[in-house]
Amino acid sequence: MSTNAATDPMIGRMIDQRYRVRSRIARGGMATVYLATDVRLERRVAIKIMHGHLADDQAFRERFIQEARSAARLSHPNLVGVYDQGAEGEIAYIVMEYIPGITLRDLLQEHHALTPEQATDILRAVLAGLASAHRAGIVHRDLKPENVLLADDGRIKLGDFGLARATTANTATGAALLGTIAYLSPELVTRGSADSRSDIYALGIMLYEMLTGEQPYKGDQPMQIAYQHANDSVPAPSAAVDGVPPELDELVAWSTARDPEDRPRDAREMLDHMAGNQQRATGQYRTAVLRPENATAILPSRDGTGGVAGASSAAAPASPAADETAVIDHADRGRAPARGRNAPPGPRRTGSQPGALSPAGQRLADQSAKRRRRGWVLLAVVVALAVVAAGIGWYFGPGPGGNVRIPEVTGKSVSQARQLLEAQGLHAASTTGSRFDAVVAKGQVSTTKPAAAREVRKGTSVQLVVSQGPRMITLPAIVGQPVSTVTAALDDDFALQDDRYQFSADAPKDTVIAATGRAPGGKALDLTSVQAYGETGRITLTVSLGPVPDVVGKTVDEASAALDEVGLVLGARSEEYDERVPSGQVVSATVADSPAVRGSAVDVVVSKGPAPITVPGEGVVGETINDATATLEGLGLQVRVPDCTNILCGFYDWKGSLPVTGTDPGAGATVRRGDTITLSYDQ
Repeated sequence: MSTNAATDPMIGRMIDQRYRVRSRIARGGMATVYLATDVRLERRVAIKIMHGHLADDQAFRERFIQEARSAARLSHPNLVGVYDQGAEGEIAYIVMEYIPGITLRDLLQEHHALTPEQATDILRAVLAGLASAHRAGIVHRDLKPENVLLADDGRIKLGDFGLARATTANTATGAALLGTIAYLSPELVTRGSADSRSDIYALGIMLYEMLTGEQPYKGDQPMQIAYQHANDSVPAPSAAVDGVPPELDELVAWSTARDPEDRPRDAREMLDHMAGNQQRATGQYRTAVLRPENATAILPSRDGTGGVAGASSAAAPASPAADETAVIDHADRGRAPARGRNAPPGPRRTGSQPGALSPAGQRLADQSAKRRRRGWVLLAVVVALAVVAAGIGWYFGPGPGGNVRIPEVTGKSVSQARQLLEAQGLHAASTTGSRFDAVVAKGQVSTTKPAAAREVRKGTSVQLVVSQGPRMITLPAIVGQPVSTVTAALDDDFALQDDRYQFSADAPKDTVIAATGRAPGGKALDLTSVQAYGETGRITLTVSLGPVPDVVGKTVDEASAALDEVGLVLGARSEEYDERVPSGQVVSATVADSPAVRGSAVDVVVSKGPAPITVPGEGVVGETINDATATLEGLGLQVRVPDCTNILCGFYDWKGSLPVTGTDPGAGATVRRGDTITLSYDQ
């Protein structure tokens, strides 16, 4: 399955400044697997990233990390290799070997059932990898066709140790059974515990499925299938498909026995059993009956008297018995062999010469000597060939003609890298290359030509390629631009971090107000003050949320709703008298944080209306009407003076002369600003 950046935000992302995510391969219950490029080693890898909603669950995170640790402990050609594991922010990830190809499940869906030979080849490869895991004390616990990878180049690998546990650990699952129900062993169903024999049971189910094209147990509900695992015996594959050899029927029955004690104890025992069956089928285990080393054969007689006939003597060298007789006769030359009652007759001696042999005996002796000479010649040839082979082995092994792997020198100084190469018997080229590198510091070795881990002949010249640091890229306009425009301009060349948001009275909402990178040494770098920045460098954009809402003049409820709408909260509330703002409305607002961000509190001052005024007595009563009026008006009060009805008031300034005798309301009364006070006086 593939996707693009429009539907998956991980596509195109640079993780840990090293892994560039290219496309999505598969999605599972715990994680999604992506195809990525390791920019440091310039190779394709598969990176498994835990689902975001599980990252905060400590149990899932520990289980996810356990997968990496379990798999990293293993190294076998039939196991998917694990290169790295880490976390970046909310992302937890595992970096694995990328295996281009299909799964066993894909193969079964395409071909339904496999031939016995195909099923045996796949099972043998899976057993070999699983034996390595069992030897390391690890139980896979989730064996199924989806986890068997068939590479395009013919390799067969077992992966996904997400449910792996140490065989010595308590493997009870608690409330829920883990794994796929179709491959669960009876003890997992009934007791919730598993060991290496539980893996063997799952392999037996897989073998049945490969041979027949279907699983042995079916049901509409998982519990129906689980019940059959716990109570039924797996049928023979030959009952469903013709042509399945009895040996494979027996292997399915043995590996899927309900009692774990009746199964192979681990993958190695099952693999050895398969190898034994194959060798017996090809005759490699036949037992030969050999003659005793010093046995003496009885030569056939022509006339029954114990003499050796010429025809029989001529044929004697072709028989092992004749050879052994010839050797004994030759060794005992010159003395007659002792004969018992039933002793076989020896070669007859002829003539009067002491120790002379009969013609037949002489021929046997000559042929024995010839064979001994031939044996010495063959031995000399074998020794010579062994010496030559040893010399060739030394030359192409520890010697100067041997092959070595180029060591990993990335991140080393040039002098350190030269020493490492020379220690491996390689020659460091006198001239170095250079290239931009977003990960390796300037002046350190970025890579080698040929690349690290390549197997080359000793004495090969290896060029060191030195990092020039990241390629400097001119920055586009950032401040004041819409965040979508800036992100599109920077995303291909830089590692954009999560944006920061803050309120700003000077910048419209969703425009960039600042950009921050990292200077050498790790210090923050204001990117608005530079013209270029290193490729793949981290950039954090600060984006405006617009101004803080103006809540002055609003009620407390209205102010709280307006702040909540933009992600702010109503903070401390105080009250004060205000002549201009009606009671219950906000007089002023202050943000507690600077700059204000989502979640910041806004403290408000709420009006209690105009302040109360106490009607004074001093400075009013006893003072002239004009002076008393001035005092009261200075307090914000209105003053009413009844008209003077005395005729004399028309002839002088009576308000500037007549004293105030009282007020209404009277002295000490509480009034509000703007209230009216009536003065009384004697006319």
